[in-house]
Amino acid sequence: MATAATISATLARAESGHELTPADARALVRISDDQLPSLLAAARNLKEAFKPRVVTYSRKAFIPLTNLCRDYCGYCTFRRSPGDLGAHTMPPDEVLGVARAAEKLGCTEALFSLGDKPELDFPEMRAELRRLGYRSTLHYLEAMCELVLRETRLIPHANPGLMSEEWLARLAQFSPSLGLMLETTSTDLLAPGAAHDRAPDKVPARRLRVLRDAGRLGIPFTTGLLIGIGETPDDRVATLFAIRDLHARCGHVQEVIVQNFRVKAAIPMAHWPEPGRGEMLRTIAVARLILRNVNIQAPPNLSRPGYEHLLSAGINDWGGVSPLTPDFINPEAPWPHLDELERRTSAAGFELRQRLPVYPEFIAMSERRASPLLSKRLRELSGSEGYARAGAPGARRSCA
Repeated sequence: MATAATISATLARAESGHELTPADARALVRISDDQLPSLLAAARNLKEAFKPRVVTYSRKAFIPLTNLCRDYCGYCTFRRSPGDLGAHTMPPDEVLGVARAAEKLGCTEALFSLGDKPELDFPEMRAELRRLGYRSTLHYLEAMCELVLRETRLIPHANPGLMSEEWLARLAQFSPSLGLMLETTSTDLLAPGAAHDRAPDKVPARRLRVLRDAGRLGIPFTTGLLIGIGETPDDRVATLFAIRDLHARCGHVQEVIVQNFRVKAAIPMAHWPEPGRGEMLRTIAVARLILRNVNIQAPPNLSRPGYEHLLSAGINDWGGVSPLTPDFINPEAPWPHLDELERRTSAAGFELRQRLPVYPEFIAMSERRASPLLSKRLRELSGSEGYARAGAPGARRSCA
């Protein structure tokens, strides 16, 4: 373990503008408890240099377009196979019903989450898509994004799994930002019995390819890492550097999520240990030091109680919070009410502000590929600073 003097010198260099080396980061992510306050102070100072006094969130509706998925990740309760209890693909009227209800509650984001290309493995999904009139899940997603954009004031954000360059470009017409969690660059998790065993779409090289393609196309992109699923602290550092390098080349990574694994009863990893608060704080703080001027988010519902402690590690965003729909990926973890989130954020010394699914500084990038309808909606809902316009649906209303 690095000495206190070495840690202090590393943190001082980071705060003065020097980039961390991988060796620096590997030392910091293992920092001792008595050295942790110094790491957190440096991370918070860098966050304030990046976006002073403000922490953001997006008011959203979570739309699980289909939970059929060909991957069998060891930590997931969202995915289903045809015939499983709860297996469901939302028809268009259900999608629109959720979006309209969310609009009434002041939401501005429609977060589309879905299994990765289930039609490749399941003839039942191919039949359902034919019945709906679409050739693939991505064709159906594209149509539903356009439907929500046309019929409501919500703006889509799509997380459909692996995408080709063609599909990145097609979806960017109706979704100003796209997302794919890198999760980890470790191939060890593909081994038999590991978290990504039987998950062909979680091969790190395939996911990195999507991030690179999105950068070449200039599409604002959300990614991140999932900690506590069998990776090592060094793996976390390697994942963060892979994201940093892609963003340095293309400038398109609008947000990096640091998400913690949560145990659930009905998963293969039901007896796996959850990462502790210290692991989260160390990982977030090191992420801030590596990704100095990138938006860093951690979901508050996965760190209750006491989620406000995440602010001390340098996050500047809480992600999507819904007054209507649960977190279908982590249904055991309810969202905090917005008035509570605002109180806790304020008590930590920050102003809570509502953003759109695309961050203010990435709106211009998104408009290069946006359809006229999406461009119009972005202009309607964004204020002069790019945040949700004052008076826009839900801009200052608390969750019910």
